[in-house]
Amino acid sequence: MSTQRLGDVNLEISVVIGATSMPIHQLLRMGRGAVIELDATVDDYVWIFANNRLIARGEIMVNGENVAIQITETIELDETG
Repeated sequence: MSTQRLGDVNLEISVVIGATSMPIHQLLRMGRGAVIELDATVDDYVWIFANNRLIARGEIMVNGENVAIQITETIELDETG
């Protein structure tokens, strides 16, 4: 497969840092810049998904104003799924 064909592949990457629950009316009242508290700490792992499939976990890395994710473990994918 040429690299030109790989450029046409769509891949959605999601990083889940934490979770929370809140009533929908509270979510609807939030504006730009609102802060949502999560059930995670800075030492917790993040979960990395590709097209809604868990593929890895990692750690948040902060360097000045830059934030990155360092992959620390890959998740074996079931060949049937």
